[in-house]
Amino acid sequence: MTIHKIATRQEWLAARLELLDAEKMLTRQSDAVAGKRQALPWVRVDKNYSFDTEDGEASLADLFKGRSHLLVYHFMFGPDYKAGCPSCSAIADGFDGIATHLANHDVMLWAASRAPLPKLQAFRQRMGWSFPWASSKDGDFNFDFNVSITEDEQSRGGTEYNYRVGGHAMTEATIPPVVIENAASTGAAPIAYLRERPGLSAFVLEDGVVYHTYSTYARGLDGLWSMYQWLDRAPKGRNEEGVWWRHHDSYGTAAR
Repeated sequence: MTIHKIATRQEWLAARLELLDAEKMLTRQSDAVAGKRQALPWVRVDKNYSFDTEDGEASLADLFKGRSHLLVYHFMFGPDYKAGCPSCSAIADGFDGIATHLANHDVMLWAASRAPLPKLQAFRQRMGWSFPWASSKDGDFNFDFNVSITEDEQSRGGTEYNYRVGGHAMTEATIPPVVIENAASTGAAPIAYLRERPGLSAFVLEDGVVYHTYSTYARGLDGLWSMYQWLDRAPKGRNEEGVWWRHHDSYGTAAR
């Protein structure tokens, strides 16, 4: 027997209309925040970043592919990984359809990771994806945009992420079980898994000059998890107990 509140259709409608007011308020607030996001000042990118791509070596400007806007998803796939982070993979499951629409709206979408390009290509093929994925393995791109840390930084602690400096020195003994579980799905040792973090950065190209316009991390990526947008509208919502998601080809074999 259900323990959830049961109502008549008229009672449900009254509650739904009250919720509708809250939803409209949230939408208006979201629009206002988007306006502030787009009003941020731009920062000129003078460093020459280099990436490995299917078309060969590329600069940050090359990633625009003739468009004036560029979105780069910082995908957690470090040099020691054998597979991509399952959380980033869940987000990336929605990229292919979105990338087509963005490309026809003057916006280029890429993923970028520190793993060598052949590893990225093999995992992309396994997942059935086609969006462009660049390797930033030999450069400072990931470190400059605060989505990767060095072994030395990890051992010292106090690194920057999500515009705050914090965190203690990390060792194998201090890693939470949930991180160990996630790391296992990537084939990386937990300590190596933690040297990568997720994020999204935006750039614009004007008169041959690249500018950094925006970056977001952690819960700032929530809106990109298309599965969560659907779950938030399902009867039991996210209904989570720990990390329940998997690589989309692993649900058949994972214990549930």
